[in-house]
Amino acid sequence: MSHVFIIGCGVVGAAIAYELSLVKGLKITVCDRQPPAQASTGAALGVLMGAISQKIKGKAWQMRQTSIQRYEILIPELEALTGRKIPFNRQGILMLLSDSSLEGMSAWEKLVKIRHSQSWDLEIWDTAKLQNICPQINNEKITGAVYSPQDRQLDPTALTLALVEAAQQNGVTFKFGVTVLDAPTSTPEFCHQLDTTEGKITADWFVIAAGLGSTPLTAKLNQIIDIRPVLGQALQMRVGHPLGNPDFQPAITGNDVHIVPVGGGDYWIGATVEFPSNGDEIPPNQELLESVREQAIAFCPELATASILRTWSGLRPRPEGRPAPVIGKLPGFSNVLLATGHYRNGVLLAPATAYAIREMIISQGMGTGE
Repeated sequence: MSHVFIIGCGVVGAAIAYELSLVKGLKITVCDRQPPAQASTGAALGVLMGAISQKIKGKAWQMRQTSIQRYEILIPELEALTGRKIPFNRQGILMLLSDSSLEGMSAWEKLVKIRHSQSWDLEIWDTAKLQNICPQINNEKITGAVYSPQDRQLDPTALTLALVEAAQQNGVTFKFGVTVLDAPTSTPEFCHQLDTTEGKITADWFVIAAGLGSTPLTAKLNQIIDIRPVLGQALQMRVGHPLGNPDFQPAITGNDVHIVPVGGGDYWIGATVEFPSNGDEIPPNQELLESVREQAIAFCPELATASILRTWSGLRPRPEGRPAPVIGKLPGFSNVLLATGHYRNGVLLAPATAYAIREMIISQGMGTGE
């Protein structure tokens, strides 16, 4: 029995735990210093931008494609296993365009052709079609829209809790309220155990999926994977009825502002992107949140009358000086794997990340000395 110890139980850690629980011959333990889905996962809007993203080749596109395809099967699979309902919007993503330049348009037309060649649908709508299908959008600066019927939006917290429960059913052990204290340096290239608030943990594999908590953890192993916080704020607004056509409620995005229907005439609006000014402290900037709300109202004037039910914020883990995410072996170690630093795409890339970690563990003969 090969023992895998996963540190971090946001959406990425939970997805890895569930995916590994489907592999025979693994003993899996997950620890987190807080309950599941707290940090960046709990703050995320769950907008899964795959086909509508500008990534067209290489690993960045491959991971997006893998994840979107996996979610189609994963969501019903988890709902059947756990009896939980995971809100999953299958009505696609609508991106509003405000650039009427020919270059802007031809770039989208090119993307539509590329996606078709990759067997993904993408449609360009003119203002008449947009007005007809989504009458709630009313802004003279909008020159059209791109509609991606195969992209999705889901509730990241509901997803993570379902992943945890399904993994538990498959025999995974979860330890919440447990903090890693130290990594006693042992033989080079191999980490044998970690000291935690629950005592020493010995394992064949350690997977660091702790988001912003990954930096201090890697430092204990004398390697610094530098991940910095970027704050995001969002709000939930109540219109009391669906905007536009009640039977067509896609996630709408424009100018980096998302309007996400969450049922019952409620919408999530977000999110800001706020960098630390000095040190790692980022006090939420009220004016920035207000400007996101105003941008949403500019797209959808009816939101002006909506009441604000709640606002929230979370820190996203952004790798410093390298692309997100950070997936692979921790330098200097053959059995410490990184699955962290997903920045703004943790929910989107969680399934593909879990696949990547599973492949690394399986390809090494699961650490049983093979």
